[in-house]
Amino acid sequence: MNSRSLLRSPASRRLLRPVADLIDQRIDRRVEREVRSAVREASAHRLSNELLLGSPGRGLSRVVADGPLKRLHAEVAALAGDRDAAVRNVATAYRLLVALESLGVGRVAGGTMNICGKLGTIPLLDPPNDEILEIGTLYGMFSTGLLRMMERDGRSPSLTIVDPFAGVQLQPGTDPRPDPTGTPVDEHAVRTNLALAGPAGTAARIRRGYSEDPGTRAAVSDRAYGVIVVDGDHSAEGVRQDLQWAEEIAAPGAVVVLDDFGDPSWPGVKEALDEHLKDATRFTYLGKAAHSAFLRAS
Repeated sequence: MNSRSLLRSPASRRLLRPVADLIDQRIDRRVEREVRSAVREASAHRLSNELLLGSPGRGLSRVVADGPLKRLHAEVAALAGDRDAAVRNVATAYRLLVALESLGVGRVAGGTMNICGKLGTIPLLDPPNDEILEIGTLYGMFSTGLLRMMERDGRSPSLTIVDPFAGVQLQPGTDPRPDPTGTPVDEHAVRTNLALAGPAGTAARIRRGYSEDPGTRAAVSDRAYGVIVVDGDHSAEGVRQDLQWAEEIAAPGAVVVLDDFGDPSWPGVKEALDEHLKDATRFTYLGKAAHSAFLRAS
């Protein structure tokens, strides 16, 4: 009888079964240890990821999902005409968003894709000058990021902000309530965050008031803006008024960004833009990225 036949015989299998069982047990224990170790490591990574990017501390998560990120890449690429640049700028904007919310006070208003879409797209649309107007700022952190994104593109941005600084975020039809971060909405918080952008941030011009007030408008209508971000009163009437004002102060070729366009939570934004574009207007609709509409002034 050869060795192979000997190993296959019933007697041999009976004799070797305890040895095989012992080997199986040792393999099972080793696999169990490795699985437990992998689970512990994954749990630690998950906890660290949640502390860095999760909702505690700011009220919303900055964790990115594959589907929304791919859609944003496609939307920014369609606006900019350059997919490689779109992917690069969205990644840069995301890292900047996480850094700003880690170092600053308060938060950036909006969802992660919405913020990265605006920050990534505006420089790629090549505004005609470096004058920026933001209507409605919350904690000033978005403008802080936009200054840095423009500087990364070799620009020398100059920022003007208009906001009532009412202590809380104000929107018609909603009840004023403290921000989930616990930080008061005031000019001090905005200045603190703008300082993170260096000289361009500390030099920013801030006008306290509502964008529809004649005095507020007069104070900041002393120049033509290359970028106008409309993110104030989200009612249809409020957005129409801001768009009409933007018609007067936008430089030729200016980029106008209308936040929360198409967001079902704020139907007045899309309603206002749709109505505005029916009238005689300097603005051409370029497209949207993650609930932000982008316009170009003639």
